[in-house]
Amino acid sequence: MDFANISEKLKSFSSVGLGAPIVIIMILSMIVLPLPAFLLDLFFTFNIAFSLIILLVVIYSIKPLEFSVFPSVILIATLFRLALNVASTRIVLLEGHEGGDAAGKVIEAFGSFVIGGNFAVGLVVFAILVIINFVVVTKGAGRVAEVGARFTLDAMPGKQMAIDADLNSGLIDQDQARERRAEVAAEADFYGSMDGASKFVRGDAIAGIIILFVNIIGGLAIGVGQHDMSFANAGEVYVLLTIGDGLVAQIPSLLLSTASAIVVTSVRGSTQNVGKQVSVQLFNDPKALIITAAIIGLLGIIPGMPNLVFILLAVALLGGAYLIDKRQKKEQDDMLEKVAQVPQQQVTASEVKELGWDDVMPVDVVGLEVGYRLIPLVDKNQGGQLMTRIKGVRKKLSQELGFLVPSVHIRDNLDLPPTSYRISLMGVTVGEAEIRPEMEMAINPGQVFGSLQGEITQDPAFGLEAVWIESSQKDQAQTLGYTVVDPGTVVATHLSHILQNNAHELFGYEEAQNIMDNLAKSAPKLVEDLVPKTLALGVIVKVLQNLLRENVSIRDIRTIAETLAEYGAKSQDPDILTSASRAALGRSIVHEINGVEESFPVITLDPELEQLLHQSLQTAGENGAGIEPGLAEQMQKSLEESSLKMEMEGQVAVLLVSSFVRPWLARFVRHSISGLHVLAYNEIPEDRQIKVVSTVGQRE
Repeated sequence: MDFANISEKLKSFSSVGLGAPIVIIMILSMIVLPLPAFLLDLFFTFNIAFSLIILLVVIYSIKPLEFSVFPSVILIATLFRLALNVASTRIVLLEGHEGGDAAGKVIEAFGSFVIGGNFAVGLVVFAILVIINFVVVTKGAGRVAEVGARFTLDAMPGKQMAIDADLNSGLIDQDQARERRAEVAAEADFYGSMDGASKFVRGDAIAGIIILFVNIIGGLAIGVGQHDMSFANAGEVYVLLTIGDGLVAQIPSLLLSTASAIVVTSVRGSTQNVGKQVSVQLFNDPKALIITAAIIGLLGIIPGMPNLVFILLAVALLGGAYLIDKRQKKEQDDMLEKVAQVPQQQVTASEVKELGWDDVMPVDVVGLEVGYRLIPLVDKNQGGQLMTRIKGVRKKLSQELGFLVPSVHIRDNLDLPPTSYRISLMGVTVGEAEIRPEMEMAINPGQVFGSLQGEITQDPAFGLEAVWIESSQKDQAQTLGYTVVDPGTVVATHLSHILQNNAHELFGYEEAQNIMDNLAKSAPKLVEDLVPKTLALGVIVKVLQNLLRENVSIRDIRTIAETLAEYGAKSQDPDILTSASRAALGRSIVHEINGVEESFPVITLDPELEQLLHQSLQTAGENGAGIEPGLAEQMQKSLEESSLKMEMEGQVAVLLVSSFVRPWLARFVRHSISGLHVLAYNEIPEDRQIKVVSTVGQRE
């Protein structure tokens, strides 16, 4: 016999996915074909074991999606149990008159040993099990599943916004965003399926009650009418067998209902399974145990009470509280000891080291200092993800800006408040904030549908209204339209915003030389003619810094280099070369602002006002010293109104002026009018249709 051939055939047979059809065929066979008592015992035992496996898998699952097939498993387990009920009913009614073991040893054991052979006790026990399963567990789980499905669907837009926010801030890439969106969709499908699957469990509980009464009535009729048994004898035999059969079915049903309830009531987004959550959250505060021990102890000293039991329990609770308090103090001491470990230099009197340049510490280009309670955010050994997120921010900004963003030097600072952090550039603080490491920030993106209970704050990156909330409120906040982010994301987003706004300060000679070296690999002749024949490296650095200051990416360094090579022979002025480079990059600048839309809505200046600015700048230079303060104030107010009007209409505010006045106007509005882009006419591609929405300075 060729065993290798048989093995290959079995593999090909299993690979076509015939497992589920075979199970369904087996269930149908159990309903139609009579089963021997031994097989019935085997299937009943398997049913109990299968339900226990499902319950334990649910308990040890961290997230519901780890057991995403659970709704289908509920359906299969319910069908299997109902098929067993049909098979057991058949054998009880056909063979029950022959004795207690005629329907199998399992049914006999549950009918005699578990309830002591007393069918009255069996009826009461069965009724209690049905009430627990149907009225308490199944009904509650069904309601929670229904509400969970609705809230999951309502929270989907907020979760999608959070994913988009992480993607835009560079915390995740496109593949990770795609995976998160798929997970959000899978979660919605799962809770929708659980809402339907809970109806199977509920229907199974109802079926158990009906089957019990049908079996009792049918057994009495068959025993008395067909087998000439007395009513009392028939009642004792068939009722005991029926109750044993019902108990064998109801115990797995109760286990499965409990598993369903645990799935739908577990907290989403937790990193611990249900057992660990209970142990950590229920026994985390020793005060609760101490107060409970005091109350139980007081009850134990009341005359007439079971004093020994109450006092023993009170002592046990006090011992547990002592152990929890001792463990928490040890953890706190370990953290403080770790924070206080500062490298100490041992300098002896006999060794006096001469000072050198190594003792002059250079400043960090980009620095991040954190208080001691924020150390777990940056310590990978404690599960901190901030380092990984900062690396993602650097990667995204480097791709967008066109040069390698310097690494971020992270250190702890005991002088800072415990929950504060500070961001510095070139050793100078440019941003700082205080966060709540154990909570999450719910940010109001502009339109929400309710308020949240928590600590009112502001998003440190953009100054948006926000609330610090508990992790358990996350789903509610997303349902109301808030964007919910964890503390690490708050810090990473703040850092990304600061780096993007100060990119020109991060760019220097070293970065410019690296860009030229990379360009030389693909265009060696261009770089050879540009540096240093046409322009010095310092001029190129100044031009690229000007572009970055105006939020123009220098990714297209080839176009910039070709433009500098062309205009560098005519002028060495960085401002003139910057304007020429902007004109060459006009298509990408407009695309970044307006996308692929052909219509380009803009704000313009009245020709008389623009001519006045032109003359003033020619007379006083580009610092604009010759412009009257009243005119500048009035122009700024009009630009603010026009810009706000465009933003209210969902358009990006763009001011279109001549190339001569554009640099001065860009500096004029840079810090006073947020979100207003200043472009020159020669920066607009020919295929874009300019649409003037308002004119500043026009006489009415």
